[in-house]
Parts: sequence; structure tokens; C-alpha cells
Amino acid sequence: MSEWKEYKLGELVQTNKKSIDSDYPFEEIEYLDTGSITRGKIESFQKYKLSEAPSRAKRLVVQDDIIYSTVRPIQRHYGFIDNPLSNLVVSTGFATITCEKDKLNPKFLYYLLSNDDTVEYLDVIAEASTSAYPSLRPSDIENLEIAIPGLPEQKSIASILSSLDDKIDLLHCQNATLEKIAETLFRQWFVERRPEPVEGEAKDEWKEIKLGRIVDIINGVSYNSDDLNPSKTAMVTLKNFDRNGGFRMDGFKEYIGKYKKQHILKEGDLVVAQTDITQEAGVIGNPVMVIGNPKYDTLVFSMDLVKVISKDENYSNEFLYLLMKSRAFKEHCLGYSNGSTVLHLSKKAIPEYEMKLPSKNFINDFSIKIKPLVQKQYRNQTQIRTLTALRDTLLPKLMSGEIRVL
Repeated sequence: MSEWKEYKLGELVQTNKKSIDSDYPFEEIEYLDTGSITRGKIESFQKYKLSEAPSRAKRLVVQDDIIYSTVRPIQRHYGFIDNPLSNLVVSTGFATITCEKDKLNPKFLYYLLSNDDTVEYLDVIAEASTSAYPSLRPSDIENLEIAIPGLPEQKSIASILSSLDDKIDLLHCQNATLEKIAETLFRQWFVERRPEPVEGEAKDEWKEIKLGRIVDIINGVSYNSDDLNPSKTAMVTLKNFDRNGGFRMDGFKEYIGKYKKQHILKEGDLVVAQTDITQEAGVIGNPVMVIGNPKYDTLVFSMDLVKVISKDENYSNEFLYLLMKSRAFKEHCLGYSNGSTVLHLSKKAIPEYEMKLPSKNFINDFSIKIKPLVQKQYRNQTQIRTLTALRDTLLPKLMSGEIRVL
């Protein structure tokens, strides 16, 4: 088993190796900004004509590069470049790190840089900077002192951690597929065609109603920054809304402030985004069904959300969730939104949404078919939590040499 040797990272990597110049061959780019990737998970790419791209869209990357936001490292906007598009450009807000592969395995370095001890160390350096925002210079990363084993052990460590991440990604993909299946079934039953009536139901029983007739709306908790401190109570926030749909587990904010009984959430509850700071209005009006976290005893929801409660058990949360994920509901919400920097959804938006619905029995039949898909998503999420906890436990032990691998 190899001995671990100490280096300055700059001896083993190059940073900010290449940027766009006059020889750049593409007229259109796929752009990745710092806010669109967290802990290696990409939310979205932006497409631009090169002539219209933001001034920060200049940094080029290659296979196996690591991108690491130089602003507020504690926010963990970093990632590993795998099979990049040929016209991919990333923000100059990233430091791009290219390994000398005969000395340092890129995936091993990615995990080393994502280790909490490393992130917190770099964040302290950033906080001491004299710039407007806590930020790093490339030289701060290059001066990082690291201890590493030989290449074979580096690769073994990276393989163990990557296998866990691959399983987590597979479960996320499976959940995304289940979500699409549920959305397709909803369109088939309620949008694309009127289904044949079930026994005892006439075709003309589809009636147009406003959503306010079948749901109640509860506003979220008003809070300030002093309320966000370590706690066994967590607040569901806009960060729990994945821009591509679904519930994000890394969006909770631990909360010590006051709340009422009506603000308590349980797994399966339905909440809708009431504000949005994304330029493309990608979140406002979006619903999510809450997924619990055993780390917290109590969940509440922020003032940026509303809780939607069915007035009748025949209108299940699964049905209401898919109804609110429809294109028609999103367009309705956009028409009820206002604001320049921050969008706000009118309190009238949800109650005044109009749609045609069949009988309660028919909706209940649909809910019975959908529930197994949702339950499978919850089981997958439980596995994701378990695997994530295992990875997060192993990561610092493997990076410090406390656990050795052959």
C-alpha cells in the first residue's frame, strides 16, 4: 500500500487553462453559470448566440476538468466535467482545474475538493478576501496543501465514491422517469381526450369549476435571517423546488423561529411556489409534494410558498399535484404574476384557475393508479438518503487515509 505524500495543489494541476479567443469555432454556445450547478448536479444549461452571450461566458473546459466557483465556496457550486458538449462554455466565476493525470486522478481530486474540510478551509480564505463578495483567487486553490496516496489507491478511492454517486444518480433518473409516466397518464386521462365514462357516469358529467371550490390555501411562515440557525425543525423553501420538476432534498433551511400548527408539513403534502427570482420564471406556480427527512423532527414552509389542502378526499394530493404541473396551470400562473426583479404570484391565482373535471369517482380511480408510482418515488428517495449518508461518511475517512483501500 503506497505512502501518502504532501504537495501544493499547484504542483499537480493547471487552473483557468483556456478561454474563448478569436479562433473559437462556434457561433452558438451551451453556457453553464455558477448558480446552475450545486454539488455536481446541473440544473440547466443556457443557450446563447456567442455575440449575445454574457460577458462572463468565456471559460472553456475539457474532459475530466473540475469547475469550482470562486465566490462563497460554502455554497458548493462545483462539478466534474464528463463528456462535455463541444460548444460548452462556463462562467469566469468558476476556477477550472486540469489535473496532470500521471500524478493525480481527476475524480479523486474532485472528491477531495468537495470534502467538507476542504470546502470550509477555502471558504475561510474567501471570507478574508478584500473583494466585494467572499471570493477565491486561482492562486488560493493552487496553494492548497494536500496529502495524496499513489495513483492506484487514488483510483480505488475515486471508484468507491463514484459507484455510490452513480447509484444515487440512477435512482434520481428512475424518479424522473416515474414523474414523466405520471404526467403522461394525467394528460391521457384529463387533457388529450375525455375518457370513456365509468359505469354509472354520463359523458356530460364533466363540469367546469374553479380550483378554489375544491382546495384551501394556507400562507407560509414569515421569517428573518436570525431565525435560520441549527435546529431539528427545518423550513421547506424555494430551494426545494427543482427547476426540472420534483423535490430537492438539499433545499431545507434549519429554523428556530415561531410557527403555527397550520404551518407544519408532513410527507406527501402539496406546496406551490409563490415567488421566483429566476429570469425565465421557471419556478413560480410550480407544485411539489413534500418528501420528509429523518434528520428533522418538524417541517414547516416559508412565506414564499403556500400549502394546498384538498377539501374532499376524492381530490387526492397526487391528482392536484399533476393538475398543477400541467402547461395550462403554469400559463395561468404566469398571467397572475407581477414584479421586475422578483416575481410574485397573486393570491387569486390558485383559487381562480378554471378547469373541467369528471366525477369524483373517476378522479379517485385515477388516483388509485397513480399512487404506486408516487410510493415508488418515495422508496427511491429513502435509498438516496441512505446512500448519500454512506458516501458522506466515507468521503472524509477515505480522503484522510483513516480508511485505506487496496
